[in-house]
Amino acid sequence: MAASTHSVNNQVPPLVGYDVFSADRALTAAVERHLDPGLRDEVLGELSALGRTSGSAQVQEWGALANENPPRLRTHDRYGHRIDEVEFHPSWHRLLGKGVSAGLTAAWDRPAGHLRRAAAFLVWTQVEAGNGCPLSMTHAAVPALRTDPDLAAEWEPRLTSMVYDRELRPAHLKAGALFGMGMTEKQGGSDVRANTTSARPLAEDGTYELTGHKWFCSAPMSDGFLVLAQAPGGLTCFLVPRVLADGTRNVFLLQRLKDKLGNRSNASAEVEFDGTWARRVGEEGRGVRTIIEMVAATRLDCVLGSAGLMRQAVAQAVHHCDHREVFGGKLADKPLMRNVLADLAIESEAATTLALRLAAACDDGGEQERALLRIAVPAAKYWVTKRCPPVAVEAAECLGGNGYVEESGLPRLVRESPLNSIWEGAGNVQALDVLRALQREPGAFDAYLREVGQARGADHRLDGAIKNLLTELADLEGVQGRARRLAERLALVLQGSLLVRFAPPQVADAFCAARLGGDGGAAFGTLPPSLDLASVVERARPVT
Repeated sequence: MAASTHSVNNQVPPLVGYDVFSADRALTAAVERHLDPGLRDEVLGELSALGRTSGSAQVQEWGALANENPPRLRTHDRYGHRIDEVEFHPSWHRLLGKGVSAGLTAAWDRPAGHLRRAAAFLVWTQVEAGNGCPLSMTHAAVPALRTDPDLAAEWEPRLTSMVYDRELRPAHLKAGALFGMGMTEKQGGSDVRANTTSARPLAEDGTYELTGHKWFCSAPMSDGFLVLAQAPGGLTCFLVPRVLADGTRNVFLLQRLKDKLGNRSNASAEVEFDGTWARRVGEEGRGVRTIIEMVAATRLDCVLGSAGLMRQAVAQAVHHCDHREVFGGKLADKPLMRNVLADLAIESEAATTLALRLAAACDDGGEQERALLRIAVPAAKYWVTKRCPPVAVEAAECLGGNGYVEESGLPRLVRESPLNSIWEGAGNVQALDVLRALQREPGAFDAYLREVGQARGADHRLDGAIKNLLTELADLEGVQGRARRLAERLALVLQGSLLVRFAPPQVADAFCAARLGGDGGAAFGTLPPSLDLASVVERARPVT
């Protein structure tokens, strides 16, 4: 029945039916910049196909349904048998299947594998971030398993497969498998060396029996898990299969699922081990060393995930303001709103540019790039993930009251936005890791200086920020209390250097003025009005 009291107008159409990848100029430029020209057509075609899928109305609906219908724990079947399973909405499985088939677990042996996966992960996050967790864990498990060639030969082909097989059955019967992880315990949190889960050696070499618990177990429906436990030789990494080779279920007791702020489509569980069969990964007592590359991979995914959330928030804000008429003109053309949108846009572009630079370094594999990653990954994880919540909240405000309503999609982004800062080592853990790199690995800071030094002389504000950073590092008295300050400055200078070298002058100018030159306020929308803000907003516009 038509409304008789008023006509509906000045409403913004949904942002659907577009190519999420190709509409992101910062992302496409970063991919092309780091990509071997011989791979250009293949990779851009692949990413554009995923972008169209991600922007389709159907897939966007899957994301909304997966978020609205969170997983359910089933500890027993109808007959009283313990099964410890998690039920998901069909949309969750559809999304996870698309993510696997798009190569989000297949980076390690493909040409430009990390770069193309990073771009795809950033795009796919914008549909529904929850399914990114099992994709990230599976991707990150590969370097840990490679410490044991036999385990790698057995599991890596399944983890890097582009086939999603949701059935719980022995891994050797599956065309593809997913991995989760369980590191933290009630009493320890980030201090994994305080873990109390015990590992008792069994008769077969390399096999153990685990007894204990994990306070956070990511993606408990996975086929296998990397966990830490105390073996006779100290803290050790283990592989716990969900189903044993003979088809019986391993002892993997799901106590409850976490009721989380965001990330609601994904399951996070409390797990108990009671005579649980496991295989050792790496040497006894070397658990932290075994998982170190895995941790670096998941932390980079946190940067990518936050960059994806920021990009979607900015795209929604610009799209809304482009279509909303206020006070006789487009909202996007009003000077103050343009300032807000431009400020959000430079934050998003800086995050994307940094994230893709780090992914390209993973592909390079050289000593210089590995050294850069050692300091840049924790600094980026610290800073980029912390910038995500204020960007999401400000973007929601651009929609006014509409941005506070679930149907807009912005509340989901707001709830998701703190996650990547908290998981995989919260802010203090990252800042202290930056300090360790500075103090113990001088080659890391040398690599960082060589990277940012490539932009020296191009912008006086960047030059000043580099000088101030060196002054800050010259005095290490009480440095632990300044660790967050250092991590922030390292990330900002690196972002500034990359934007000065690669971004359009208007974007680099705005970033250096507000983030390095002090010519900006604490809130978004406080850029100097003399800048070319219209060009910055135009670059961020999601062309449909």
